[in-house]
Amino acid sequence: MSELYVSPKTGLKILKQNDYYVSEDGTEIYPIINSIPRFSQSSNYTESFGYQWNKYDSTQLDSNNNCKLSNDRFYKTTNWIPEIISNQKVLEVGSGAGRFTEVYLKTTEGILYSLDYSNSVEANYKNNSKFKERLKLSQASIYQMPFLDNTFDKVFCLGVLQHTPSFKESLRALVNKTKSGGEIIIDFYHIKGWYTMIHSKYILRPLTTKLSHKMLDRLIKSNIDWMLILFDFFCLIKLKILTRFIPICDVSVFPENLSKSQRKKWAIMDTFDAFSPKYDNPMRIKKVRKLLIEMGCKVNFSGLIKFDKSASGAVVRAIKL
Repeated sequence: MSELYVSPKTGLKILKQNDYYVSEDGTEIYPIINSIPRFSQSSNYTESFGYQWNKYDSTQLDSNNNCKLSNDRFYKTTNWIPEIISNQKVLEVGSGAGRFTEVYLKTTEGILYSLDYSNSVEANYKNNSKFKERLKLSQASIYQMPFLDNTFDKVFCLGVLQHTPSFKESLRALVNKTKSGGEIIIDFYHIKGWYTMIHSKYILRPLTTKLSHKMLDRLIKSNIDWMLILFDFFCLIKLKILTRFIPICDVSVFPENLSKSQRKKWAIMDTFDAFSPKYDNPMRIKKVRKLLIEMGCKVNFSGLIKFDKSASGAVVRAIKL
């Protein structure tokens, strides 16, 4: 498969010249830094994710935790068959440190086009460089992806859309890059009811998003021990509902085989993930389903999928007509 990159602004062909991609008319130049094409500015609304994933680069990887949480989430969410997707054009949007990139590249023989708007692409490349011949990784915005419309057989975007400025326009961008007859798979934070927003995360985010990344990280680290103890206590006495008022992520969904130190590190990282992003916009499943239908898709599935005995997520699968 030849490279599919085009100008994210005009759709013009771009040519690789040493450490740059240059548009065919010579007016656009995109640098290749550390083997990764950069189609966006390094400073943008995803800087917290760049900080997070470069610092906690291997924390969520199945290969680092001797588990299959990412593998199970990927295949239960997508319902894909490795042998089939090995021979298709597949795009991952919002790769972070590459937990699902790793799953795809380990379980298939296919080429994966993957992008992220943050410099977490550095962590992804570090984690998956052993697959570099099959990994086409770039730094780009979901709104200006370096591919022509109607290009990919499969597009997946897991745990990302709620962190973009416009859920609707981000969803439209995924649909645009998908071929007619191709499939879009997304999962996202969902609104369960009016009580979803009555949570420490949404109560404190107006403050925590104004802190520097280093300060927030230190604040979480200095309080993580007592928060873990209190979280576990509420679960023990069957009052887990009260854990929503502790400023910590839901550690009950972590893999059971984590060591104490791994669990603590994962808790710090996931709590940072909850309180640092500029945008956090959960959606109702039925609204996402409606949006995809309005964008010319047939929705094959919309609902909650259980990844293991404790973790689940809102998933929508759709075919572009």
